[in-house]
Amino acid sequence: MLRKVGAASVDELFSDIPNKVRLGRKLKIPEGGSEYTVRRDVTSRLSLNKTPPAALCFLGGGVWPHYVPAAVESIASRQEFYTSYTPYQAEVSQGMLQALFEYQSLMCDLLGMEACNSSLYDWASAAGEAVRMAGRVTGRKKALVAGNIGPTRLAVMRTYAEPMGMEFDTVGFDPVKGTVDLDDLRRKSKGDQACFYFENPNYFGVVEDRAHEIASIAHDSGALAMVGVDPISLSLIKEPGAYGADIVVGEGQPLGIAMNYGGPHLGIFAVKDVKLARSMPGRLIGITTTVADPSRKAFAMVLQAREQHIRREAATSNVCTNQSLMAVAAASYLSLLGKEGFRRLGESVISNSHFAARRFSKVAGVRSPHFRGSFFKEFVVSYSKAKAEPVFRKLAKKGILAGYPLDKRFGLKTQAGLFCVTEVHTADDIEMLAVALEEALRRA
Repeated sequence: MLRKVGAASVDELFSDIPNKVRLGRKLKIPEGGSEYTVRRDVTSRLSLNKTPPAALCFLGGGVWPHYVPAAVESIASRQEFYTSYTPYQAEVSQGMLQALFEYQSLMCDLLGMEACNSSLYDWASAAGEAVRMAGRVTGRKKALVAGNIGPTRLAVMRTYAEPMGMEFDTVGFDPVKGTVDLDDLRRKSKGDQACFYFENPNYFGVVEDRAHEIASIAHDSGALAMVGVDPISLSLIKEPGAYGADIVVGEGQPLGIAMNYGGPHLGIFAVKDVKLARSMPGRLIGITTTVADPSRKAFAMVLQAREQHIRREAATSNVCTNQSLMAVAAASYLSLLGKEGFRRLGESVISNSHFAARRFSKVAGVRSPHFRGSFFKEFVVSYSKAKAEPVFRKLAKKGILAGYPLDKRFGLKTQAGLFCVTEVHTADDIEMLAVALEEALRRA
């Protein structure tokens, strides 16, 4: 290989990597062994991981523990889908195109939007693309974001948008309710921002009960109202299109996709005005009829405005693939549940999470929930005499993943952790966590 590329050595091959970022020593890897001994060693190391279902998981923040029906896994693993998940010769993949068309249609119904693409990577990348899109559409270079959104999503948004000259400003949140501070939003809406991005429910799990006012304030300043959602919440909470959202992004992982150590997942991206669809990254699948027989339906990829297909400088994004197989899983999940089943799922989630919050409120030294706003699935628990990080680690040692420590950037004046409770958790699971939390706080 070195001779073929004209390099004298491996060091010369990697000479473009600066010395300051090189390791400077050999990797601490033992000499090779037999397949059997290597397999045993790797298995032993992997057994140290705390993973569901062996460990109880009450973590959320963007990846949540939900039940994946066997039928969804069966459909998504069919050869017809997983071998053609990203069809470049689109017209020969009618089955996949129809499945993606169904996904787009279901998501538009769920979100109250007019157009939805056939997926991006995940919530964070969708949010990043949305900010870039808002800048292109409005010609403005400032993005307002709520202070109660996911910190890692904000980091990805900055990574996507700052290179194109976008600046970010943060709007505060009510320290009691946990919702967006509307007065601060009005002060900072000066008519020069491309968008205002908020999440509903927000990172704390709190529902933005004045979402319509938030969207109105954004519109009054000529900005686009962008909302990030957990789609399961829409089983009970009003859809974004109903309160004026222009762009909706979110994470489709709860819709029949396993946690998968953080991926692959499903980035949701939808717009209210079809005119915005042309500026939307990713792919759009449409329905038409065949030339030979106008009575027969046919599906086609009608828009894919990305760098592989048009001039680089005119591309809407450089997203080079998508998560179509995950979109098929989400469409299967929603179709199998149906409207009534989806609503019952939401009722189960909100019932379990509120039951858990009440149970934790009986634990000495905690405030549960910390925020007074209505919440769905996730809620914050604060500790009066303990640090969140040690509590989190003590629970993990007991095989319970819960109480993810909240980032200091939220500015809370107390130590707190984020808890998530869904339909998979039983009363016994919640009681086990409550008892473990009591013990962890006593030893903290």
